[in-house]
Amino acid sequence: MAQGQAHSVRKWWYILLISCLMIATVLMILTPWKSGHIAAHPQPAQNYTEALHLVELLRAEEPQEMDPLNRAKLMTHGNKTDRAIILVHGYTSDPQQFQELGSRFYALGYNVLIAPLPHHGLADRMNDTHALLTAEELAAYANKTVDIAQGLGEKVIMMGISAGGVTTAWAAQNRSDVDLAVIISPAVGFKKIPTPLTAAAMNIYTLLPDALEWWDPVLKENVLPTHGNPKYSMHALSQILRLGFIVQADAQLNPPAAKKMVIVFNANDLMINNEMTMKMVNQWKEHYASLTTLEFPANLKLPHDIIDPAQPDQRVDIVYPRLLEVVNW
Repeated sequence: MAQGQAHSVRKWWYILLISCLMIATVLMILTPWKSGHIAAHPQPAQNYTEALHLVELLRAEEPQEMDPLNRAKLMTHGNKTDRAIILVHGYTSDPQQFQELGSRFYALGYNVLIAPLPHHGLADRMNDTHALLTAEELAAYANKTVDIAQGLGEKVIMMGISAGGVTTAWAAQNRSDVDLAVIISPAVGFKKIPTPLTAAAMNIYTLLPDALEWWDPVLKENVLPTHGNPKYSMHALSQILRLGFIVQADAQLNPPAAKKMVIVFNANDLMINNEMTMKMVNQWKEHYASLTTLEFPANLKLPHDIIDPAQPDQRVDIVYPRLLEVVNW
């Protein structure tokens, strides 16, 4: 082979090699990292007394800096009832988000459990402890609360919004002792990130140093409601997305374990990527899951947080009756 021809062949081999490396890198970035299965380890309470003991253990794990209003709340009728409901708040929010709705379920005869997510609910709302949140902790939280609820009610319902919605989705996929999972605007994707780039964004932000940003760059610490943290962590959001990808990976292979699910959409949600949520819904439908959807139309102009009465533009007069209706099947 002439020297010129050999040089040309080597050049094309280099181009091919570099192209393959670039394609492999792109594919690696676009594939969600660490999205392997997180196993459930059920240890359900055997009776009401054991459930009360587990609630006290949950409270004992709470830090001393916890706001008393955000300690694990148990609204109980003093015995095991027909139904118990777990209400799971969103990232940087706290149990106060569900206080009013929880009271309505209690008035209907439910035992109600509202526990703070890990690293949430501190008295100093400007803390950055929530940045430590991990997907594994959210799954462990789901396990603990479902375990408790088994001793509180003959039927167990779990309802969560945003990060709490992802946590509820994980429980729905993994816990067969959940009778109904109500998954509200789960944070499996964010509106600002195109669907195909969601995994890449999660991977990249996981590698970068963490950054804390204001939810509202104008109002900053004056953003309503006055409880909850006005800042968010990119690392924590990445962990919430990661749990969402874990649920989706499981849903590709297996049907959800929960007996029934309701997925709630807010068509006006400016934060959550509803397309990503529908992708997860379609995965479940392929397994013929017992699943229904509920959508609040865009003309209601609801905020992302459709639960907390303290949120501006809130319409709990419309939202609460619909949620009570889907739970009281």
